[in-house]
Amino acid sequence: MNESQRPVATGRYLITGGAGFIGANFVHLLMERHPEAKVTVLDKLTYAGNPKNLDPVRSSPNFRFVEGDIADASVVSPLIAEGFDFVINFAAETHVDRSIGDPSSFVTTDVFGVYTLLEACRETPISLFVQISTDEVYGEVMAGASTEEAPLMPRNPYAASKAGGDRLAYSYWATYDIPVVVTRCSNNYGPYQYPEKLMPLFVTNAIDGESLPVYGNGKNTRDWIHVRDHGTAVLSLLDTPGVEGEIFNIGADTERSVLEVADRLLHFTGRDASLLKGVVDRPGHDRRYAVDWKKITRVTGWKPAVGFEEGVQQTVEWYQKNEDWWRPLKSGEFLEYYKSNYKFLPEK
Repeated sequence: MNESQRPVATGRYLITGGAGFIGANFVHLLMERHPEAKVTVLDKLTYAGNPKNLDPVRSSPNFRFVEGDIADASVVSPLIAEGFDFVINFAAETHVDRSIGDPSSFVTTDVFGVYTLLEACRETPISLFVQISTDEVYGEVMAGASTEEAPLMPRNPYAASKAGGDRLAYSYWATYDIPVVVTRCSNNYGPYQYPEKLMPLFVTNAIDGESLPVYGNGKNTRDWIHVRDHGTAVLSLLDTPGVEGEIFNIGADTERSVLEVADRLLHFTGRDASLLKGVVDRPGHDRRYAVDWKKITRVTGWKPAVGFEEGVQQTVEWYQKNEDWWRPLKSGEFLEYYKSNYKFLPEK
């Protein structure tokens, strides 16, 4: 199929990892923008995959959920053989802290899982395969911003595994002519994010008046992008011909340190800085990430639409209104992980 004739509005979509934070938000956006599209979500439902994330679209006759692992060819191959126009791979193990403690699941999902999907796409042609990568593949960037041509220097097992899947996907375009595009996005925030990540952890802790664990001096910075803006960026690539074999950074130019993020979260929850508590820094903690995302604007016209202040306020309000979503998550396995991962420093 000619890439300029991709059936974006009415196509058949396989969204892997669609019960996770970014994947679920993308599914919501896709079905809102293109209600005639037929959407299948494949998700393993690990601790961070939540079926409730898909409740807003579950009643649609064009939606289907399949539980399964992208690294399991016995699930992936017959599924993709049903025929899809788009395969968008959000499925990944994503939390840096967990990758430091146990890298094995990251390699399995983030590298071998990508291989399994791509092998299936060799057997059954598709219009476009989107590999969702991350800005962390560039490693620590202390000045300026990484363009798509910058060397990959991942400094933790999560980033390294994502770099592996990123490059594997590209290789299947170069070697087998699979229509692949790779995206590398900065830090996402918004609704439905599992509370091990910084914003939902800080928001939910602040709601309960609990300490906010700050690694090191709290000055590590990231470019923060609302998850809906990430979704619109991916949609813009589906609509644009000639993106096969290309890499696109996605960012928002809203660089903030942990302490600056915490300040806004405390403000919107009505708490103060007394809740900030230092914890032992994690090994190899990258001080700064930053991407140059001019290319995607030049090629597709996409730009982020959600300002940082507006986005953070909306995010805080979502967690305030949806305690029934996050409270059950902050128990059991999460609680054990939280206690073992954060070693609070003595008060000075």
